[in-house]
Amino acid sequence: MSQPATTDAVTRTEIRPRYEGSNICTWIGFKHVNYMVEEAVYDHFRQQGHPAGELYERFGLGTDITRIDTKILTAFHIDDLATATVRPTGVTERGAGFTVELTVERDGETVRAVVSKVAVQLRLDPRGHAVEPAPAALAPFVVDRLGATAATTAGAKATTTAVEPVTVDVDGDPLAALTAGSNSFGWAWRMPYFYCHFTERVQMSGYLRQMEEVVDLFLEDRGVSIKTLLDEQDWIPVVPHSVIEILDEARMEETLYTVYTVENVFKRFTYTARMDCYVLRDGELVKTATGKITHGWAVIENRRDWTLVDFDDRLLNGINGKAGRISGRGSA
Repeated sequence: MSQPATTDAVTRTEIRPRYEGSNICTWIGFKHVNYMVEEAVYDHFRQQGHPAGELYERFGLGTDITRIDTKILTAFHIDDLATATVRPTGVTERGAGFTVELTVERDGETVRAVVSKVAVQLRLDPRGHAVEPAPAALAPFVVDRLGATAATTAGAKATTTAVEPVTVDVDGDPLAALTAGSNSFGWAWRMPYFYCHFTERVQMSGYLRQMEEVVDLFLEDRGVSIKTLLDEQDWIPVVPHSVIEILDEARMEETLYTVYTVENVFKRFTYTARMDCYVLRDGELVKTATGKITHGWAVIENRRDWTLVDFDDRLLNGINGKAGRISGRGSA
């Protein structure tokens, strides 16, 4: 495997959205837009001579996106071919920083569709077989635990984000403690292996799934489910902005307590909510991820086009309504 002296070159690749993400008409949901951003970043490492598979097998380094902040400027459709440009932005306290821009052709013009800021850490897995030292160009991004606030070299101790844990009673309900007194919705679900990678850790795409699922459950709980508004008003939710950051590691088969809290309603046009994820360890709820998502609604005009609409009273009251909670299984 080649080992270039730096990883600061700009790379480009072409990506199509996955068919799975075309859920309503031919539009691609925010989760799968973020998947495209992820793939562009992984391909950047591949083009620089550091493919994720070989990094793990040879050096014991798991390539992990630990922060993804994505603005969607125009909608993707299922057959679109995007050009992804990845620009390194240097070493940050979260690891290697990148800006990812996705463009698409529209009526003979190149349109900027997505701008995303991404952070990547290379998590050292010391278990099992011996590994070689990390390439010098990658050493600043190596950590012993995801969520480190400063890069550490192999063998050094990573410093995780200082997030105060929430103490719960032995017989208490974690969701009740997390949602008390706020316009929040809570959901608990055991993390399955297919939300994880590198044997044990929940990966960024797993948290993207959590965010998509908790929004769906929240809207159903408030009486304004996605299907209800589709059937009765031809309305669909749209996402102009989402961000998720991994603060600590959640492990395979741990119960993840996800809390969705409405923070701001902008007139009748959009609302922003925060997602916080926790695991229960030794009587304390440890926050493993946090994020935000902004939603608007649009009316379907035809099989290709939609137009943004103002919230009606039912939707507005639902978003501002009384906190609910559910504990159960989510979808894959």
